[in-house]
Amino acid sequence: MSAAATGVEDSPLAIVCGAGSLPFAVADAVIRRGRRVVLFGISGVADAAKIAEYPHRWGSVGQFGRLQRLLRDAGCRDVVFIGALVRPSLRQLRLDFKTLTLLPKIAAAFRGGDNHLLSGVGTIFEQHGFRLVGAHDVAPEILMPEGPLGKIHPSQQDREDIETGFAYLRAAGPYDVGQAVVVSGRHVLAVEAIEGTDRMLARVAELRVSGRIRAPAGRGVLVKAPKPTQDRRFDLPSVGPQTVEGVAKAGLAGLAVIAGETIVADPAEVAAAEDRLKVFVVGMKAVTAQ
Repeated sequence: MSAAATGVEDSPLAIVCGAGSLPFAVADAVIRRGRRVVLFGISGVADAAKIAEYPHRWGSVGQFGRLQRLLRDAGCRDVVFIGALVRPSLRQLRLDFKTLTLLPKIAAAFRGGDNHLLSGVGTIFEQHGFRLVGAHDVAPEILMPEGPLGKIHPSQQDREDIETGFAYLRAAGPYDVGQAVVVSGRHVLAVEAIEGTDRMLARVAELRVSGRIRAPAGRGVLVKAPKPTQDRRFDLPSVGPQTVEGVAKAGLAGLAVIAGETIVADPAEVAAAEDRLKVFVVGMKAVTAQ
């Protein structure tokens, strides 16, 4: 649902910030559209220096009661969750009293993959009068367009590997594991799990150095796509300059994502990085991943 459809454009948008640059890209896009924002940084995770540049508050994972009060005090009803966050265990959470009263629901949300957990958290927020929206709904310009971002295009062989990658992600989607896979010669070389895309790419680079990957440099692709049943308000796949650097270091030809369903951090820098490193970044039609 877009901000225009909510009927509350005059109220500030709450952006709950994890790590990385994406929260600030979203904030800047929303501000350019004329809407106020208030950033709610997760202590020990979000970039404190960057958050200080915006109206902001701080809170910790497991303190829903405090966050609820801060959101209402700031006049926020619409809430966006964006940025990286390592999934905590229940034992690591410093629960406030309100969160303790919700513990059965929270425990149920933890019994599943990341998508199950995030959807459960979203339900709790909505039951308390907040509206959870996707970052792409309030800032659609952050989404990957169709086609290559830079000058490099995938070859026919690359496209075959891309199709294989999307097919794998469709098949693995029900298990709520990861959003990325590396394919070369229609052979799956690596699958993203809890380590995340950057570390998966580092693992591919190490396997290539050790001789476990025999494909020549410049062959193979990173493919990213949301899970088929994923709640699109949370955790859409994202790529940025660091992803492009990882693709190049892993000796791959490029990366492919679903156009309109992938967030691009710093698109101008991504395009510059792919042209400099001679790899492609391409957005494919969603039908490719069906």
